[in-house]
Amino acid sequence: MERTLSIIKPDGVAKNVIGDVIKRFETNGIKIAAIKMIHLTKTQAQGFYAVHKDRPFFDSLTDFMTSGPIVVMILEGDDVIAKNRELMGATNFKEAAEGTIRKAYATDIEKNVVHGSDAPETAAFEIGYFFNDLEIQKR
Repeated sequence: MERTLSIIKPDGVAKNVIGDVIKRFETNGIKIAAIKMIHLTKTQAQGFYAVHKDRPFFDSLTDFMTSGPIVVMILEGDDVIAKNRELMGATNFKEAAEGTIRKAYATDIEKNVVHGSDAPETAAFEIGYFFNDLEIQKR
């Protein structure tokens, strides 16, 4: 059983698509092991995205991620990292496949509604960043 982190970004929360995003996960066999809504501070966003600190988009990304509440979830299932990334669609919503979350709801490359871990090591860091053991359902 694999786990990954998923975030519904501030634009997704503002568009009231939380339920639709969750439904897409659940109808594709993905279980939610933990979920909560939070509002990141700039420092918290910078810590989460520290891997991108030298990239030109770092400041705008962390500003965006602190612009409103987000929903963080731990998704669980067989090959869930790849399955989640397929459901999200390409980072650039213009390149995302029909039927994906980003194709349906994104408005630009940064405001692309969702984030998902890209590898088991990334997932472990990201899950630990937002959740402690008491918050995660054991199955």
